[in-house]
Amino acid sequence: MTDFLFAIPSFLSGMGEAIDLGGTMINFNSSDSHEEADFIALYNDWAMVGNDIRYAMKHYDEHEKL
Repeated sequence: MTDFLFAIPSFLSGMGEAIDLGGTMINFNSSDSHEEADFIALYNDWAMVGNDIRYAMKHYDEHEKL
């Protein structure tokens, strides 16, 4: 799992957001264009699929040795 879609807050940013009633400090990962955002999302999706396949292959091999 990645943290691509989530903002990583710090203590100071959390304190600032507590008094930010207008929601002007909230800033998530942004891209210059829709195409770039789609590319990054698709890349991350397939990277996670690859991680799942590697995990399954490793544990299948370990299970076969038993």
